[in-house]
Amino acid sequence: MGNNIDMARQIRLSWRAWVGHCCGLALLALTACAQLPDAPPKPKEAAPILFPAPPDEPRFVYERTIRGSADVVLEKSDSDLKRLLTGTGGSSNEGLGKPYAIAVHRGRIFVSDSAERFIKVFDVPEGRFFHIGDDDPGRLVKPLGIDVDAVGNLYVADATLKLIMVYDRDGKFLRQIAGPTYFDRLSSVTVDAKGERLYVVDIGGVSSERHRVRVFDAQNGKHLFDFGTRGKGVGEFNLPRDVAIGKDGQLYVVDGGNFRVQAFDAKGKYLHAFGAIGKQPGSFARPKEISADVEGNIYVIDAAFGNFQVFNSDGDLLMYVGDRSEQDGPGRYMLPSGIFVDEDGRVYVVDQWFRKVDVFRPYALKAQDGYLGKRAKKEK
Repeated sequence: MGNNIDMARQIRLSWRAWVGHCCGLALLALTACAQLPDAPPKPKEAAPILFPAPPDEPRFVYERTIRGSADVVLEKSDSDLKRLLTGTGGSSNEGLGKPYAIAVHRGRIFVSDSAERFIKVFDVPEGRFFHIGDDDPGRLVKPLGIDVDAVGNLYVADATLKLIMVYDRDGKFLRQIAGPTYFDRLSSVTVDAKGERLYVVDIGGVSSERHRVRVFDAQNGKHLFDFGTRGKGVGEFNLPRDVAIGKDGQLYVVDGGNFRVQAFDAKGKYLHAFGAIGKQPGSFARPKEISADVEGNIYVIDAAFGNFQVFNSDGDLLMYVGDRSEQDGPGRYMLPSGIFVDEDGRVYVVDQWFRKVDVFRPYALKAQDGYLGKRAKKEK
């Protein structure tokens, strides 16, 4: 009797196993025959942001925004995997505190940070980030205006030290120029491409008559000559802010309190001026920094308008880019301060309020071209 029960139990187990096996085969067959769902469509690339907007012929396209080190530092694939699996392994992001001015050499972006008291360097092609001026020798206190020469040496105007500090491209301190006896309120520094001559702006102030540009030998620091004094007449300044060197060697000075740009020859002789106070394009409300491209066009940032305006070398308005806005976004600014045009014609704009750098590419320049294009190729 017991053997019969055991045999019946084995038959039931075998039957269940056989039924399960058949059901599994049937399910597998149904799965094989079923049509696989289509892969989700790839998201469409966002339309480029053009300036000016259509239907006008575009001159610039918004390319990128840099807010911190994570926007340029190249991550290794194993770090990406580790961060995905564990939430760790990625590099930390160091943002901008109170950015002011900007200079660029072959894709290496130098930004003065007056709150954190040093220069932050974003090397886009190499995927590097580092500091300049946060250690001795060459420690900075309040860096404002900056510029670079053709080999990448960095020149920094320190408003507190009242010195021009000079570093090589990698941040090695080289020398200092001038000193407290030379300036009332040091604002900015501009160097010629050969690294031979410095044009340094002394903004003066309410109690000073010395609103001027001081010129030095960039190698030995010798004071050569000055031009400008306080006033509103031809060749006079009221709170000058910055100097740009044009294609033909002319000097373009932002005369902030007189709401204009004045042009001089290399010896400081007055040539002409453009701009006036107003709200219309081509006028100024709070002009700050200035730059020039290889074609000789002049770019002026205006903190009140929240944009930069582009003029030809004669002062004729060509276009403007950007709008004042309380909401951040490409080409939107609350307190723009610095501007620079690099070797490839890319335009870099610093906004202190949103703590960012916007980059605009000439429309005719492809994303893969130029020094920043080297990074684009690496990311492919």
